[in-house]
Amino acid sequence: MSSEACLVLVTAPAGEEGPALARSLVDERLAACVTVLPGVSSVYRWEGAVETASESLLLVKTRRDRLDHLRERIVELHPYDVPEVVALPIVGGLEAYLDWVIAESGVEG
Repeated sequence: MSSEACLVLVTAPAGEEGPALARSLVDERLAACVTVLPGVSSVYRWEGAVETASESLLLVKTRRDRLDHLRERIVELHPYDVPEVVALPIVGGLEAYLDWVIAESGVEG
């Protein structure tokens, strides 16, 4: 099952927006679990200037076949013009956990 699961990295502004986004994604079964890591600092170039921002990093565990819908929903809900949405394959792990990710991020039936 590991080849069906993936990890999506999303940054959000520091504060309550990250947890709210996480809750929406899990409520809508677009993710089995979202871990919110507060207190990260991002340095990036935006519109010609180097910026620094306090953010939260969301670790979104989901199914590969949910990525398009997940990405669309993040764009709809996210306050940034261009939110970070980076999907990484999961190449291994505890099979029972990965089975759970697949089951819980599936379409409700």
